[in-house]
Amino acid sequence: MWWLLGVALFLLFAVGLTAYICFYLVFYVSKKSRIEKEEYPIPEGRAYEPYRAQMTDWIKGARAYPYREVEIASFDGLRLRGRYYEQEAGAPIELLFHGYRGTSDRDLSGGVFRCFDLGHNALVVDHRASGRSEGKVITFGVHESRDALAWIDCILREIDPCARILIGGVSMGAATVMITAGEELPPNVLGGIADCGYTTAKDIICKVIKEMRLPPRLLYPFVRLGGRLFGGFDVEEKTPLSGVQNARIPIIFFHGDADDFVPMEMSRENHAACVSEKKLVITPGAGHGLCYPADRDGYINAIREFFPYLCKEKTK
Repeated sequence: MWWLLGVALFLLFAVGLTAYICFYLVFYVSKKSRIEKEEYPIPEGRAYEPYRAQMTDWIKGARAYPYREVEIASFDGLRLRGRYYEQEAGAPIELLFHGYRGTSDRDLSGGVFRCFDLGHNALVVDHRASGRSEGKVITFGVHESRDALAWIDCILREIDPCARILIGGVSMGAATVMITAGEELPPNVLGGIADCGYTTAKDIICKVIKEMRLPPRLLYPFVRLGGRLFGGFDVEEKTPLSGVQNARIPIIFFHGDADDFVPMEMSRENHAACVSEKKLVITPGAGHGLCYPADRDGYINAIREFFPYLCKEKTK
């Protein structure tokens, strides 16, 4: 009996330890790891090199442009922070979300000026556990979508009660948009922009595990268990794919055909499953999160054509 009990305790400890390691590697963000190593933190990789100078200029420009600090409390008591850029009072407002382990400064500075080109104002926010917002756990859109609803309420309460709102995001930010699109939304939310989003957290996590030459079928259950035990959430509770299957707003999808992180086919699958008005734009040669830098005119024109009632006409 004692021998069996010892084996059971050892197995329980091994399962718990493996789940914790998976949680720590996938979901946990320490305060130290959130400190940017560079003044202008452009993502690493050859795909970003052609756009490094432009992205740096966007970051400098967004930091220099006048903005208003905005803060909300999340449903679980975290202070979440964003920056509101107003080009014209009463213009449509884009609520923008960045990618996994990114920041609004790094991922969305170019988005601010894209918004301006369309005649929009912009509220760019740091997800929980990212940038200047509080928190230590990334949830792949599960809790971030609840935060998105709080940000929408903040816009209507503190910025403009009659605001016309677009929600947009890149990568995990796009996943947040797609999940939010399936929620009960105020009539002020008129559309979504989902740039290089994944289908489900499980799909993208298993893809990364496989690329690490590890067995996804064996390890993914520990990843999910780690989220539940140590993060207090189920990564499969809400998914982008289920969100678009219940979408209540029009959504335009963007993806680069050279994306080697989130496969382009995931946006095709999301687009096919979307039950609301939709459009899919594939950008030739664009890597992950690079559709806009790779084809700025095409990106802006696609949004203008899909949301003509929200965008100013192209200047000649």
